[in-house]
Amino acid sequence: MVHTSPSTSTARTSKRENLEEGGVNVLIIGSGGREHSLAWKLKQSPQVGKIYIAPGNGGTSRVGENVGIAAIDIEKLLQFALDKKIGLTVVGPENPLELGIVDTFRAKGLAIFGPSKAAAQIESSKAFSKTLMERAGVPTATFKTFADEPSAIEYVRSHGVPIVVKDSGLVFGKGVTICRTLQDAEETLHEIFSHDSKQVVIEDFLEGPEMSIHAICAGTDFLLFPVSQDHKTIGEGDTGKMTGGIGVIHPLPFVTPALIEEIGETIVQRILIALEENGTPFSGLLYPGLILTKSGPKVLEYNSRFGDPECEVYMRLLKGDILSILQGSVAGSLAGLSLESESLGCANLILCSGGYPDEYKKDLRITGIEEAEKIPGVVVFHSGTKIGNGQVVTNGGRVLAVTAMGASLKEALDRAYEAADKIQFEGKYLRRDIGAKVLR
Repeated sequence: MVHTSPSTSTARTSKRENLEEGGVNVLIIGSGGREHSLAWKLKQSPQVGKIYIAPGNGGTSRVGENVGIAAIDIEKLLQFALDKKIGLTVVGPENPLELGIVDTFRAKGLAIFGPSKAAAQIESSKAFSKTLMERAGVPTATFKTFADEPSAIEYVRSHGVPIVVKDSGLVFGKGVTICRTLQDAEETLHEIFSHDSKQVVIEDFLEGPEMSIHAICAGTDFLLFPVSQDHKTIGEGDTGKMTGGIGVIHPLPFVTPALIEEIGETIVQRILIALEENGTPFSGLLYPGLILTKSGPKVLEYNSRFGDPECEVYMRLLKGDILSILQGSVAGSLAGLSLESESLGCANLILCSGGYPDEYKKDLRITGIEEAEKIPGVVVFHSGTKIGNGQVVTNGGRVLAVTAMGASLKEALDRAYEAADKIQFEGKYLRRDIGAKVLR
C-alpha cells in the first residue's frame, strides 16, 4: 500500500517498545550528515529521551552524546544498547547492515530500524539485486554478471560502448563507472578484479534525469518521502569522478502524481513483494536510485538505508514526529501512519575537502558555521568533522551539509549558496551548479 501525503499520526503507545520515564533512549549508528540530521530530527520528538550517536562527529555532539564505538563493531554496539536500555537503534550506513547488525540486535529483543542481513543484499550484492529485479519485473537496464575479468572484457568488446560497469559489492556510492570507450571499460574491469572483487555487473547505458526515491518499509507496506535529486560527480556539468553525493534538490518539476504512483507500484511494491517471496522480507528504508528514460522510470540501483546527502533534505522537509514512523517500521505495521512534508523548496550543498574523492587533508579549522545558520531557512549538518582543541576541524572528504529551505527551489538554492560562502576552511570545494539543470 502506498501512503504519500495524509497528515502524520502518532503511533499507539503499545508500539513504543522500552518506553521509560523521560522517553525512549535512541542509539544512532554512523558519523555522517545523515546521522546528524536524524539526531536533529529525533531531538524534536517529545517521546525521545537520551540520544547517543556512535561514533558521531563534531556536530552530533550538540544534539546528543557521541559514543566512541565504530559503526562496524557490532558486539560493542550491542552491549552498549543493552547497558543503556536503548529503546530504538537507527542504523545509518550500509556496512553494519551487511554485517548483520539487525539480526544480532533482534536476537536480543532490541528494537532496531533497518533490514536483516539477507534483505540488505538488495544493496550489498548488485548481482542479487539485479537478479531479483529481473524476476520481479522491475524496470531496469539490461545486464550481465561476470565472475572473471577475461569474460567481462570479451562481453564489453562484443557489446560496445557506452556501457556501465559496477562492482557487485559495497563500495559506498563510488563503484559505478560509465565507460564511454573500450579502454575505459577494460581499465575499470581490471581495477575492480585486482581488488579481490568476486563479481561485476555490466549494464546497458541509460539516459535521462536521475531521481532518488525513499520509502519507509514494513514488509510489503511502505510510505514514500517526496522525490529528490542527488548530484553524484565531483565536477560541474556532471563530470569527473563519482562521489558519495555532493548536492541534493527538491522538488523536481517533471515529477507528477501519476509518475509517483507508477514508481510506487512498479519499483517499490514489486521489489518488496519479491523480497518477501524470497524469504527475505524487508523493513527499514528502501532507497531506489532511478533514471527517467524515454520509456519510463528505471532502477539504477537499490540501497537499503537513507541516502546521504538525501536524508538531510528529508529531515528538513518532514513535518511531525519521525519516532513514530521508525517505530512503526520496526513493529511491522505502518497502519495509521503517513509522511507529511513541507510544500517548500529544499537544497543541500556538500562542502568538500580539496582533493576529494581522492586524497585530502584533515584537521583543518572551520569557521563561519554560526554566521551561515543566521540566514533564514538554513541548517548546517556536520559530516566529516570533529572537535579538536575546542574547535571544529575537518575529518573527512565530505565535510559539511549546508541545507536551506525556501518558498521555491531557487530561493532555497540562493540561501544555501549564501550560507556556504560564509563557511571557510583550507581547500574548501563545492559544486556551483547544483540544481542548475532543473532550474533551466
